[in-house]
This record gives sequence, structure tokens and C-alpha cells, in this order.
Amino acid sequence: MEDPNLSFEEAIELADAAVFARKGRHLTDVEMIILRGSWQNQTYPEMAENSDYAANYLQRTAGPKLWGLLSEVLGEEVKKTNFRTALDRLQGSRQSRRWQAQPSFVGAEGAIRESPLPQTWSPTVTELEFPEGPVALDSPFYIDRPPIESDCCLAILQPGGLVSIKAPRHMGKTSLLNRILDRAATSGIRTVNLNLLLAERGILKNLDLFLRWFCQRITRELQLENKLDEYWDEDIFSSNTNCTDYFEEYLLSEIEGQLILGIDEVDRVFAHPQIASDFLSLLRFWHESAKENGIWKKLSLIIAHSTEVYIDLDVNKSPFNVGLPVKLPEFTPAQVEDLARRYGLEMSPELTSQRLPSLQGMVGGHPYLIRLAFYHLCRQDVDWEELLAKAGTDLGIYHQHLEGYWATIQEHPELKAALKQAVLGTKPVPLELRTTFKLVGMGLVKRLANGVKPSCELYRQYFLDKLRHDF
Repeated sequence: MEDPNLSFEEAIELADAAVFARKGRHLTDVEMIILRGSWQNQTYPEMAENSDYAANYLQRTAGPKLWGLLSEVLGEEVKKTNFRTALDRLQGSRQSRRWQAQPSFVGAEGAIRESPLPQTWSPTVTELEFPEGPVALDSPFYIDRPPIESDCCLAILQPGGLVSIKAPRHMGKTSLLNRILDRAATSGIRTVNLNLLLAERGILKNLDLFLRWFCQRITRELQLENKLDEYWDEDIFSSNTNCTDYFEEYLLSEIEGQLILGIDEVDRVFAHPQIASDFLSLLRFWHESAKENGIWKKLSLIIAHSTEVYIDLDVNKSPFNVGLPVKLPEFTPAQVEDLARRYGLEMSPELTSQRLPSLQGMVGGHPYLIRLAFYHLCRQDVDWEELLAKAGTDLGIYHQHLEGYWATIQEHPELKAALKQAVLGTKPVPLELRTTFKLVGMGLVKRLANGVKPSCELYRQYFLDKLRHDF
């Protein structure tokens, strides 16, 4: 039975706040997909239709894990069939609680100042964060990748600034976006953080409906009155014009000072050409309007996406080739060593000269894969030898991460065939462009000038084994 007193957006906010309060992290992409689908009474196969995840993975792995997590943080048994009721009870009994981040802000000249990590700090098992989802703002395990953080903060403070962050999954896009917004908010700038995973499937099938949803969500985040009906004239103007007028004549006129709008998971629109082209062109138009119209100087944009846009988009209408484009790199050996130190691993000559290079030989400088290794090593779930020996198998610490990808690959024959070519090849292999973008966005391959190759030895080993019967 639907609860008329609790909207989906409110339910997500409640669940996310509860998880953050107990676990120090936010809901992950797959958890939001499951919650949205469950809210709509969808089956797991129906959820899989509009996501990059396989139905088996959602039903047998991610779903049970999510309900177990919510059961723990809410203090009662939570299932797919009763999570609304549980969140409604939480809403009724919730007490105000405001989380305060560590001092971190952009100074007058754009310099970033942060509280340094105590040199003697070493995590206990209870202080460890399971590396899933964005890294919490106050986490000691976030590693800066200079000069990216300072460059982004400087660029976004410019009138009409635009920053586009691109990287495969689990590389830290959302963690970076959250930090840019947090540092701006600490300086007194108005910010809105909008994740397009919140847009339900039906909304993404119609441009007008999507842009109305887009405007309504931002209006709500700014705590302003919803005046869409006053500015939306479908009989005369296009959806893009109505949306632009709403921002120019109402939202930007109503607030004082600058507004920084972060839009995460922009890839969500790539699969919907009927709205992607117009929406992306609109963002580009707003950015360029700041050169001529003073009020648009108040709006700065941060766009985060995991792959290239794979629709036919005029380069002169793309928001990805203006402003500051940021491609998040993997961790360097020095950054991996820094992270190991933060996890309290003994900094012996053996660690720095043998073990860390061996780990990077397996997973590269992939932030999530590195953090997952350090997490299990610090908990003493596994030793170095076992970790590396079993890494690319179903018995290793990466098995759940790998199984999720494998389930998705099995349900998409074109991706399976392309990945097979990549892991079999002794040199980069050329693939169809759309398939290449999807595999790159998933983080499974790296795109080079003359083709693609597996993004790390872990993926090459695992998928070579899984696809061996197809050879």
C-alpha cells in the first residue's frame, strides 16, 4: 500500500541520512536503483531493464545486502515489501541531527585549507569504512589528486563557471563533486547537489516532464515555492525555453549571490536520445549565456559522468568541451603509499618495494580496488599472499565486485563479445564506438589511440577465466 505522507524523495533522504549517521557513507548507485524500483513495486528484472546491473545481481546480492543494511541502521527487520513503513516510522520519530564536516574551505584566493591528518593516527577495526559509495566528507581515507581539487574550486567560483568530471565507475567522481560543493557551501555559497538516478524511468522518456522534474527538484533544494505553472507555457514555448525562463526569471532572480549546481550521473540521459541532446545543449547554452546576460553569471555547473556521450551531439552544443574538463586519473604509487599509511599498514621496505607494487600490478591505481585491499588487510581478513593469489577468482576479496560485472556482461551479448576480444588480445583491439563507451564507463577497459585493453590485470584474469568456454 502506498503511503501518501511520504514521497520517494523524502524516503531516499531519510534512508540516506540513516545510513550516513551509522555508517559514515551515502547510499550507492545500485542501492538507489533498488529503492526506486521497490518504491514503484517493480520486480528485480524490471529494475535491471533500466540500469547497468543484472537482475540476478540485484536480487541475490545487492538487494539482500541493502535490506540487511537498512535493518541494521533502522533497528528493525527491513524487507522489499515493508521498507516504506519502516521509513515512515523513522520520519515520525526522527530527531534533528546536523553533521559537521572538518574545517575545509576555499580562501579568498582559491587556496584550499584542510585539517591535516594527525601523524600518529591509526584506525581501529571499528573506525574502518567499508569502501563503498562516495568517501565521506570527514573521512581520513580521501586522497587528494593535486591539482584537481584546487583547480575545480577555482574554476567553479568564476562567473558562469563549468566543471565536467569524467571517470569510470568507482574512481571518485561523486566524492570529488561532494567536496567541491561542501567547500563552496562552507564559504557561504548556495549549492544544490542533484543526482539523476533520482529520476524515475518514466520521467526520462519525455523532455518536458524531465525538465519540469529537474526544475522542481532544484526549487525544493533551494527551499523556494514551486512556481512552475506560472512560468511554463507549453502552448507557445519549447521545454528548453520554459526551463530557461524559470531559472532566469525566478530561481536566479530570487536568490542572492552565486548558485553552484552539481549534477551527478549525467550518463543517465545518454541512453535517452529524445532528451539527452536538448538537455545537454541547454547546459551549454546556460554556460555561454553568462558572457552576455549578467544574471547567468550567478550560475555555475558541475557535471559528473562516467563515459563519453554516445549520441550524435554537435560539438558546439556540448557542455563537455567548455569550462574545465577533468579526467580523474588513477592513484600514483606515492598516493597509494599515502593511503596505506592512513590505513595504519606497517611502512616497511618490503611493503613499499614489493607488496604495494605487486598490488598495483594487479589493480593499477584504481581507488576503490586499492581501498578494498587495504580494508581487508587492515582487518586481517586476508594476508598479502592470499589477496594477490586469489584476486581474480571467485574466492578473492573482489569476488562480489567482479560477480556484479559478470552478471551484467552475461545479459548483454554485445558487451560480452566485445570484452572477449579485449581480454584475448595481446595488444589494444578496436571495438564499435558505443560498446567501447559502455565498457569504458563501467571501468572494465581503457581506451587507447588504437583500441581498448583491459583496464587492469584483475579484470583480464577474471574475465579470461569466465569466458574460456566461449573460446
